[in-house]
Amino acid sequence: MATALGAAAFVGCNRDGARSTGSPSPSAHARAQAGLAGKPLRIALIAKSSSNPSFLSARTGAEDKARELSVQVGAPIEIVWLTPSQEDGQVQAQRILQAVNERVDAILISCSDDQKVSDAIDDAVARGVAVMTFDSDAPRSRRFAYCGVDDFEIGQRLMAELATVLAPRSRAPKGSVQVAVLAGNRVAPNLRRRVEGLMTEAVRHPELKIVGTFFHAETPQDASTEFLRVATAYPELAGWAMVGGWPLYNKTLLGELGADGGGGRFKIVSVNALPPQLIYVEKGFVPVLLAQPTYLWGAVGVEAIVNKVLLRKAVPARIPMELIRVTSANLGTWARQLKAWGFGDVPDEYLRMK
Repeated sequence: MATALGAAAFVGCNRDGARSTGSPSPSAHARAQAGLAGKPLRIALIAKSSSNPSFLSARTGAEDKARELSVQVGAPIEIVWLTPSQEDGQVQAQRILQAVNERVDAILISCSDDQKVSDAIDDAVARGVAVMTFDSDAPRSRRFAYCGVDDFEIGQRLMAELATVLAPRSRAPKGSVQVAVLAGNRVAPNLRRRVEGLMTEAVRHPELKIVGTFFHAETPQDASTEFLRVATAYPELAGWAMVGGWPLYNKTLLGELGADGGGGRFKIVSVNALPPQLIYVEKGFVPVLLAQPTYLWGAVGVEAIVNKVLLRKAVPARIPMELIRVTSANLGTWARQLKAWGFGDVPDEYLRMK
């Protein structure tokens, strides 16, 4: 079993737990002072939505790393939060322009719609602003690097895990076990890629029949509404593959899932493992969560930007991160990792678990 602290993403740092893109060298202080000439290095952070706890975690990681590196390189590093309140690629493009006009030195962005932001990214780079993506890429743009988990692999892992938790039905006739895919924003490039991986893996499990891929606005309310609509429409539905954890970010579904008095009608496997999702694992409704190191999106992104912009060091075009498999067996370990990453809403009962 890959425990929460055993994944490759947790090697080589302290609180942020990520493999470093390269710690500042002894001469970093001198180079930083020469590069900035006393001015702060300003990094605009443009995530998808300021209401999504995954991106608030990324913000914490970015701000923590900025403080740490400010001391190490002897130069101030400032994070400028320009994330829209709701997902909107066009608004993100406007925020990129705003960041350029406000004379930031770099932009770190998770793209809601790569087609809507790529031109804005290219324009920013042409005007001397370094751009890096995290979580959701714009691969055809002039961004210098991307950090995150491979989204195609996320989809494959998601479907493989769902097939495993539905294993008692694996000898069922072909196409007799109905499952659904909850897919969030239809145009988000990372989510599209996850669905592609999921569909590829599904071919290896002929007993499963995907009744549909269901899109929705990426809020807990909209996701829960779509979940319940689909559940009513397909009374034989046995499982869900969620490419994001949106309906599990509140307790709305707890009553519905436990209505039959047992382990719930469905088995669910979901991406992300944020504090509100942990109760679904404890109750047995979600046997497996595939956690992304959301704190590291910000921490690793800031470190890469400092290395490139300030220290003039080479940065790889792709900085891979690993998924962390969270189950009832390592719920306590993972809860403590979330607490260390700055999540203030981790229930005490999970922190006390082994």
